[in-house]
Amino acid sequence: MSLIVPDFDESVIVRSAEAEVVGRAPTSIRLLADSSATGGALSTQRVTLTDGADGARPHHHAGSVEMFYLLDGTAQLLSGEQVVTAERGDLVIVPPNLPHAFAAAPGSDADILIVITPGVERFEYFRHLERIAYGKVPPESLLEVQELYDTYFLQSKAWDERR
Repeated sequence: MSLIVPDFDESVIVRSAEAEVVGRAPTSIRLLADSSATGGALSTQRVTLTDGADGARPHHHAGSVEMFYLLDGTAQLLSGEQVVTAERGDLVIVPPNLPHAFAAAPGSDADILIVITPGVERFEYFRHLERIAYGKVPPESLLEVQELYDTYFLQSKAWDERR
């Protein structure tokens, strides 16, 4: 068992109105706390998806656990080779190296709080995704930063069949 000992000595308080938002409907991401703000303990963001929008395609993290808490709506989440439907109040925790993905369920919206622990500096990753969405950089550019953000993309037949 490993223990992450965070290195920060004041509470982290993020006011909703002050949080940076990247993207726009159907997919927007509110950047709440990056790893550097929590002494490496965690990084967290809130993802809002409308009308069945995709969140993240299949991937895994080699060194982090990812937690999804459904604040509202209905989402589909890939967990290994299983696609689960999560609704308001549901919690899904994905261990390291397990393939996962998420999206709003078809015809639904989803508001998801995501926490990654131990923390990984990921705010720039989400800004990178925004640049891809706006056509400023090609989607393949994510392959160059997989290791930096501990996000390794993969194929999932189970996910492709459901989405």
